[in-house]
Amino acid sequence: MPHALHRRRVLAVTAVATAAVLGAATLTACGSSGSGDEDETASGPVSLTYWAWAPNMDKVAAIWNAKHPEIKVTVQKQASGDDLVTKIITAAKAHQAPDLVQAEFQALPTLVSNDALADISQEVAGAEDAFAPGIWQQTTLGTDAVYAVPQDSGPLMFFYRTDLFRQYGLKVPTTWDEFAATAKALKTKAPDKSLTTFSANDAGLFAGLAQQAGARWWTTEDQKWKVAIDDAATRKVADFWGGLVKDGAIDNQPMYTPAWNKALNTGEQLAWVSAVWAPGTLTTAAPDTKGKWAMAPLPQWDPARPSTGSWGGSTTAVTNDSKHKAAAAKFATWLNTDPEALTALVREAGIYPAATAAQNGPALAGPPAFFANQPDFYARAAEIAKTTAPAAWGPNVNVAYTAFKDRFGTAAKARSGFDTALAAMQDATVADLKKQGFEVAR
Repeated sequence: MPHALHRRRVLAVTAVATAAVLGAATLTACGSSGSGDEDETASGPVSLTYWAWAPNMDKVAAIWNAKHPEIKVTVQKQASGDDLVTKIITAAKAHQAPDLVQAEFQALPTLVSNDALADISQEVAGAEDAFAPGIWQQTTLGTDAVYAVPQDSGPLMFFYRTDLFRQYGLKVPTTWDEFAATAKALKTKAPDKSLTTFSANDAGLFAGLAQQAGARWWTTEDQKWKVAIDDAATRKVADFWGGLVKDGAIDNQPMYTPAWNKALNTGEQLAWVSAVWAPGTLTTAAPDTKGKWAMAPLPQWDPARPSTGSWGGSTTAVTNDSKHKAAAAKFATWLNTDPEALTALVREAGIYPAATAAQNGPALAGPPAFFANQPDFYARAAEIAKTTAPAAWGPNVNVAYTAFKDRFGTAAKARSGFDTALAAMQDATVADLKKQGFEVAR
């Protein structure tokens, strides 16, 4: 690519990674926070288009439209994941991107590197206080640039069958050492059962576990990318889970399959390391177990410094193509910080809000129906969410995730340990960055 464009991509995405990791970077983003639409309502109402995949977002936007006739928001339902990222990038290159997009946290560096998102730091000034530091850092560029407002989050937790834990005399593990001991104790008492499984068909869980341990997969050094997927924190996590799989202490089948559903529904698996949204999945995966589960904090590496990782979560971002960036940022802030909007997001879209105040709000006053036996479910979840560790994403998360699925999937099936798989994941990610034209530090 031309040198100027190459340097622009490196600087833009470098800023994202540095901010997410260090929280005090001084790199300058490629865009400007000037909206160019200070007088946008002088000639009539503003019309904004919002691409989102969460259900019923049009109903939430309708609340805004009723109260803000000067700024009308139209929601266009989209697919999620890589499909939406590709569509946004394609639209941005043609200068036809919508005003707002729902973007996952890990997609932000990719979108910034492709010049798709605008810096809205001036327009969302003050919104930072509404979110846990580890959540807000994933949307920022140093002390100056902000590329999105957090919308929903997925703090990791431990879900377990209370009846089966009692039956087998098991205690809820508070550390990962206790987790391993519990898995082995269960195998001794009931060889046909497993505490849980290690699944390689969704890298998001492994990324969150590494995040909890302190991993920083993408950082920068002298305006170059540095990939550390095989850092000490991630190796610790990989060795821990690889050892359990190799020893047969836990299962090795992937999640979200009929066999996995059956294992949860029949009690062949007693627990699941998952995120706050797990009750919704269990409702369909294990319908016969309603009221038999409970949630607890994720086991810790260091109990004196409680921490959790994230699995999932998204933001509301403003694109560079928007002709009304200030109006779009105003809606994004309202959507993710206003009490009425947050209540609607919970009730209509079924999300777990990133805003800390909403995590104890009226919409979450009662537990999920599937966890009716745990009335303090969301109160405990809110406390856990406060300990969310910062994550560090790069411009080729999709490549790293694909390598995880391929390499860890093979290793888990063979019960061969994860050392080689982790190294391959590292190598694939570095090779792809170089192929794309990014400079990579050794």
